[in-house]
Amino acid sequence: MSCMIKKISFYWILATSISACSDPVKVLQPETITIYHIDEIVSVQDTLVKPILYKNIPPFEGLPVEKSKERFISSILPAVLIAKHHLKTDRQKVEALIDKNEWSPEDSSFFNQQMEKFQAKDHENLLLKMETHPNSITLAQAAVESGWGSSRFFREANNLFGIWAYKADEPRIPANHNNVYLRKYDDISQSIEDYFVTLGRARPYRQFRQAKYYTDDIHELLPHLKYYSERGMAYVAQLKTIIRQNELTKYDNYQLDPTYFIEE
Repeated sequence: MSCMIKKISFYWILATSISACSDPVKVLQPETITIYHIDEIVSVQDTLVKPILYKNIPPFEGLPVEKSKERFISSILPAVLIAKHHLKTDRQKVEALIDKNEWSPEDSSFFNQQMEKFQAKDHENLLLKMETHPNSITLAQAAVESGWGSSRFFREANNLFGIWAYKADEPRIPANHNNVYLRKYDDISQSIEDYFVTLGRARPYRQFRQAKYYTDDIHELLPHLKYYSERGMAYVAQLKTIIRQNELTKYDNYQLDPTYFIEE
């Protein structure tokens, strides 16, 4: 994707959001399902994905390898798409505010919250930090960091991405190393949202953010994730292998089922 295309996309979104102000607003209505058996997970077999947030995801152990991977992807992909939708919606609000002459107290509060959340320097930097990336990368990182849903951190803390906890007063569980803790989440959707924010604001991923602003090519993006793991480029190579062997790029075009967007 070229820089020109990216800029055109920016102004098209902004123009669309402004021109559609008088149109009915459609809001995503996800389903939340607490599951007690692995077969209750709805298989993702179509490019239009039902927005289902799963709670109490059981272990995938004992399943054939391919079925275990399919259930893992089907359980987290909807939450990934929901998190990306929320981030995209917030980003579009920021874009609209940039073009707005007068802000209400609510406008200022929302903008300041986003600036603080992403530790942004200015509105251009904020938009850069709020840009998302292909689903295949997210799925591959979730697979590696959680061992396809088999890790203790996933089972006990809903931590899909191995994100550390640095504050004593935040929910966390001890890792296998002394004085190392991982964040504990109420559900996987919290873990996924925190993952996008972490990649959006942490300094080691600055080059990754700059690259994904101009391209969706995973082969150009993946090398910039070398700092996500102490294994460096070996970690990047593992991500590439998982994406290739499991054909994860097919999920890059998957989107939320539009029938779950309801007019307010």
